[in-house]
Amino acid sequence: MCTKHQACRSNKVAVNPSQAHSCANPKISTIKVAGAESPASTGCSSDNCISGTDPSDEEGEPSSPTRYSHSWKIEGMDCPSCAKKIETAVNRIDGVVDAKVVFATEKLMITTNSDHIGQIVEQTIVDTGFKFISARSNTSPPASNGWKLVLQQNVQIIAIALAMAVAALIKPVSPQISEWIFAVTCLAGLLPIAKKAITLARSGTPFAIETLMSVAALGALYLGETVEAAMVLLLFLIGERLEAFAASRARSGVQALMALVPENAIKIVDGQRVQVSASELKPGDVIEASPGARLPADGQLLDKMASFDESALTGESIPVERVQNDSVIAGAVVVDKVVRITITSKQGENAIDRILHMIEQAESRKAPLERFLDKFSRWYTPIMMLVSLLVIITPPLLFAQPWETWVYRGLALLLIACPCALVISTPAAITSGLAAAARRGALIKGGAALEQLGKVDTIAFDKTGTLTKGKPQVTDVIALSGWSESLLLGKMAAIELGSSHPLAESLLYKAKQSGIEIVEAQDKQALVGIGVRGVVAGVEYQVCAPSKAPVVLSAALIEQIEQLEGEGKTVVIAIEAQRTVIGIVAWQDTLRDDSSQAVKALTSLGIRSIMLTGDNPRSALAISSMIGIDYKAGLLPQDKVSYVEQLSQTGHVAMVGDGINDAPAMKASSIGIAMGGGTDVALETADAAITHNRLIELAGMIELSRATLANIRQNIALALGLKGVFLVTSLLGVTGLWVAVLADSGATAIVTLNALRLLKFEPKKE
Repeated sequence: MCTKHQACRSNKVAVNPSQAHSCANPKISTIKVAGAESPASTGCSSDNCISGTDPSDEEGEPSSPTRYSHSWKIEGMDCPSCAKKIETAVNRIDGVVDAKVVFATEKLMITTNSDHIGQIVEQTIVDTGFKFISARSNTSPPASNGWKLVLQQNVQIIAIALAMAVAALIKPVSPQISEWIFAVTCLAGLLPIAKKAITLARSGTPFAIETLMSVAALGALYLGETVEAAMVLLLFLIGERLEAFAASRARSGVQALMALVPENAIKIVDGQRVQVSASELKPGDVIEASPGARLPADGQLLDKMASFDESALTGESIPVERVQNDSVIAGAVVVDKVVRITITSKQGENAIDRILHMIEQAESRKAPLERFLDKFSRWYTPIMMLVSLLVIITPPLLFAQPWETWVYRGLALLLIACPCALVISTPAAITSGLAAAARRGALIKGGAALEQLGKVDTIAFDKTGTLTKGKPQVTDVIALSGWSESLLLGKMAAIELGSSHPLAESLLYKAKQSGIEIVEAQDKQALVGIGVRGVVAGVEYQVCAPSKAPVVLSAALIEQIEQLEGEGKTVVIAIEAQRTVIGIVAWQDTLRDDSSQAVKALTSLGIRSIMLTGDNPRSALAISSMIGIDYKAGLLPQDKVSYVEQLSQTGHVAMVGDGINDAPAMKASSIGIAMGGGTDVALETADAAITHNRLIELAGMIELSRATLANIRQNIALALGLKGVFLVTSLLGVTGLWVAVLADSGATAIVTLNALRLLKFEPKKE
């Protein structure tokens, strides 16, 4: 498939199957996925292909099953039903294992048994009536603008309208010629539609709107209704154009996201600035970016300090300050000075690529209502065609009614029965809702998650890193039993060295700031839910929560611990040789600025908030009283899971967290929500994520979800209501064919435009 670099076709590569989606370039990409897993040795970066040697091809080793992944960008899709047509056609090709069209990103992704199936797929795309962009055309066609673009897109509509106007003008003078012009105009305009209908029928979609349109127009011509046949065709084409416009608006958020990564970057090579393609960058490269430039990949800041505008990705309007070695994300705009960045993300794996991949995954996570409508539409159209046939033949055969009258009414019924408006009612609203959420820095993984958000009645919060900033600072170091503060810190740091826990990192920072030399302990062991132990100079030391201490604590010590915990601090004790308490250390974490505001906003929506923490009850009470939230303290990770499962039995529960230990509870909840600064495990497990870590956005997400569900109900009512009204009027002979088409196209346009209102959604202000 990678024609520019033939090596990409001839050489084989064994890669992890999860990498098959990493080609984020909209142009065609090909990856071979083999049974064995090994890194690819070379890359054809200009076409986003990966080439290398498949270990399974080495002499003496058996060949393993091979799969190839290919992708194209599809042009001309007006609605999700268009995506379904392409999927159906491509899935029927021999050698295609799976085909998926992502409407939001206009991307066709297939898995095949053969590396030489591309031309067949491309021909199928064209035969189905759509265009594609592939690696064969590295340069995009020059874009037209203004009236030229409008003319190009609507030339068929304009030609038919002009021909009909001419026919209408000469009708008083020469009715016969006028009738012929209407008929020829209709047939000429109908020809490509009929061809597409035949192709779709052959590829597995016999009941497409093109089929219904062709039958109705030809039927009208047969009855001598040439004016109405031409009008039906014109209204159909106008309706299709309106759908295309609405679809492009619905995808605008995704397209804007795809455009955030610049094509080129300034790379520092041997101290010289060299302009390279962004696709050629790899981890370890150093790039330079000027004020106003967007970053082409994720990286680490080399300068001491710089400001970045991340609003396009996080919704945070105020530029954020980053210091040396801080992470910066692709698509961020440099604000104040020239900076140098070390690239950390691989090709196709930066922040924007991950968001796009989540959007692609979201397409497969349809809302239950959307899945129902998909199944319903498969049966609805053929059933309505059968009903239309019965309407045509029953009155003439059983009641001696005129054939012309009932053929005409049956054709009108056929057009009204088109399920376009009904089918698009849900995905249009969900796509708009997801785009609106992304614009505000909230990533929701599909319609199912969006629907669940609207039903949430309880939200459970992890404390550290969620309600708090997750950066606790050591506030108290109390040495006991004759120990000095520095010696105590040294022993504790020795057994905490290497831990990624926020408390451990803070303790190590405190020890280093105090100039203490840290010698790593031997035989270190993490005690789940209790603490950590290790051996230093032949003596065992343990750091644990006071309630888990293996020794009996004195009354004075307990009083001292309770006083610290009452101040909202997290307290641990250090024990020597399982016998002697040698010290107490306390940490204080800072609440997020908007924690209290977020809880109040959720309460105003009728949602109960509860904090789940492993902290002791006194510390949890101190924190919860500051923000007005219920709490459950002293919980181990498995206790959080059990509690969330218990809550889920009586309602819809969302779990908000940021760490690995929160992932099981997220999975047990109705919907898991991750903080954007959390661990990869939490982000992967969650159904939604807040990229900017602003808790206040939770209430906005739920309001958006409820607005989306209301929008879907409105759309379904509009689609079915209009069809019901015109169904009756058509059977009674009150309305004709052109009104039937207007009803269908009009309903489709109305529900789509109604869905687009969600793009401008703003939550209620407190």
